[in-house]
Amino acid sequence: AYERRFPTCPLIPMFVASDTVNEYKSEDEAIHVIERRCKLDIDAPRLLKKIAGVDYVYFVQKNSLNRRERTLHIEAYNETFSNRVIINEHCCYTVHPDNEDWTCFEQSASLDIKSFFGFESTVEKIAMKQYTSNIKKGKEIIEYYLKQLEEEGITFVPRWTPPVACKLESSTSHTRRPVSPAINIPDSAMKEGLNNKEILNTSSSPSEPTAGTPDDKLDADYIKRYLGDLTPMQESCLIRLRQWLQETHKGKIPKDEHILRFLRARDFNIDKAREILCQSLTWRKQHQVDYILDTWNPPQVLQDYYAGGWHHHDKDGRPLYVLRLGQMDTKGLVRALGEEALLRYVLSINEEGLRRCEENTKVFGRPISSWTCLVDLEGLNMRHLWRPGVKALLRIIEVVEANYPETLGRLLILRAPRVFPVLWTLVSPFIDDNTRKKFLIYAGNDYQGPGGLLDYIDKEIIPDFLGGECMCEVPEGGLVPKSLYRTAEELENEDIRLWTETIYQSASVFKGAPHEVLIQIVDASSVITWDFDVCKGDIVFNIFHSKRAPQPPKKDSLGAHSITSPGGNNVQLIDKVWQLGRDYSMVESPLICKEGESVQGSHVTRWPGFYILQWKFHSMPACATTNLPRVDDVLASLQVSSHKCKVMYYTEVIGSEDFRGSMTSLESSHSGFSQLSAATTSSSQSHSSSMISR
Repeated sequence: AYERRFPTCPLIPMFVASDTVNEYKSEDEAIHVIERRCKLDIDAPRLLKKIAGVDYVYFVQKNSLNRRERTLHIEAYNETFSNRVIINEHCCYTVHPDNEDWTCFEQSASLDIKSFFGFESTVEKIAMKQYTSNIKKGKEIIEYYLKQLEEEGITFVPRWTPPVACKLESSTSHTRRPVSPAINIPDSAMKEGLNNKEILNTSSSPSEPTAGTPDDKLDADYIKRYLGDLTPMQESCLIRLRQWLQETHKGKIPKDEHILRFLRARDFNIDKAREILCQSLTWRKQHQVDYILDTWNPPQVLQDYYAGGWHHHDKDGRPLYVLRLGQMDTKGLVRALGEEALLRYVLSINEEGLRRCEENTKVFGRPISSWTCLVDLEGLNMRHLWRPGVKALLRIIEVVEANYPETLGRLLILRAPRVFPVLWTLVSPFIDDNTRKKFLIYAGNDYQGPGGLLDYIDKEIIPDFLGGECMCEVPEGGLVPKSLYRTAEELENEDIRLWTETIYQSASVFKGAPHEVLIQIVDASSVITWDFDVCKGDIVFNIFHSKRAPQPPKKDSLGAHSITSPGGNNVQLIDKVWQLGRDYSMVESPLICKEGESVQGSHVTRWPGFYILQWKFHSMPACATTNLPRVDDVLASLQVSSHKCKVMYYTEVIGSEDFRGSMTSLESSHSGFSQLSAATTSSSQSHSSSMISR
């Protein structure tokens, strides 16, 4: 009767569809395990769905029927937002021990909300409402299908009896666990739409020990298929770093393959890998690198004169990138486009490389996490050593090394001229030692001999300009017309525009000089939302309300900023003569945010007027019980010895017309702060903050 609710159930309107991702039956037919991916249309406010960016929620459900023990175990957990919300549910049907005509039913569930865009209390209410509704309807649904079976003449199911061969087995055979535990797939595999059926089928053999949960171990077939050979220590490092990111980092969590690159770049030193990975994630978020392929179109000059492009793959299945550096007018490109446009184009190439690695992993059925680069230096001469061009090249190398470690599998440098050692002397100090080991350099036509190009690339795809038969669609380069050159002022403005095409802004916070943002609210019950990262130092975040507008902002002279980070300023709005409680009031409790933390939240305005978001320098309090400083205090004071903090923030106001009638009915109109840090392991902090604001 229970199985009849699949693939969809008319008695459960929110249950839209389900797909079977794994099924197992034992030879004696005593055990039947089936795993499904269920699509649910949750009854949630339209605004919440809009903020979350999803229309449907996916759950994984595993049903384990044991005819020998006469039990049905049902396990379910959420796949959607598994980094922010953890839902686990377990149901069990058993035969009553005293009366075999009775069926016992038990159900339990747990809900752990780590963070949810500042709407934790809303999500909690929705989840509880949905769960209560499901419990009430559960008995009604099972009785409906029992009645349906009776109408079809099915009123009895014969007891399972072991086949003759099974009866002759020794008694020890019955001590084996008949049902494997729930198969856990790493979050990254589920999120990125990998072939779930393929992963699950390879790990469900009853004769082999099953994988543990992601908390202690990854599935062996998943590792082999998507990550490559890992020692137990390396696997442990990957799991620990991923768990730390899930607990402390908001937003998009990198895939396992990408986390592994940073671990390999630091020889699996988890502290060093975590440091460079966090810096890279902040950098990606600030410059919206995750969206560069979808939102940025390279200028026509680059498309015409940048002599590089993707060209099939090497013998190991790695994507192959061809760069005809000797045919490229680096001076002309820098003069026509500027350093930042060139850098952004190289970033888009690297992002495309990551995408191609994923595709090739699926095509070749083995992990491919890096690409091969073929650089043809035919035509390289002293004009390529133009100082601004070399400076731009060094900066590009520095950015790529910091944010795309272990992505270069092999670098083939062909037809290196006499001037190459000069360029190599300038460039090599900026290249990581591990990366340098992957360089293979051929002078003249040496690449055509033994140990040359044919050892790494199939003959059929060697480009025509290297004597091969394959037409290569890489632009031939050539001199950029001087009519396309632009002045230094034009290039500077263009550079600023490129890096300000981000929804985030940067600000500096000094001791005694907070950074403040003014938001004018016309309609009460509007929603102010925020999302910020503390890049350096510790800060205190406040929200104030005033009926009168503050004076025009005064910019602190200390807040000077460079071209690459425009907006790294310091603005103060609250006048020194203003008094708290008279001229303005605090509408949320202060929130202390540590360096490296990401914070998201929202506030529903009660009154129209002027709201001020403030990031203030946080001074370490003196220890109350002793005059001696604590070790943590000393370390913290050393980190902020310059009395300067940096934040990267984004704010948005959602109009009351989008808000009213959706969440007001759920009493979530005063959502508190949502701070995600290592210490935040449940929804208790955001819930208590929400209570304070109410």
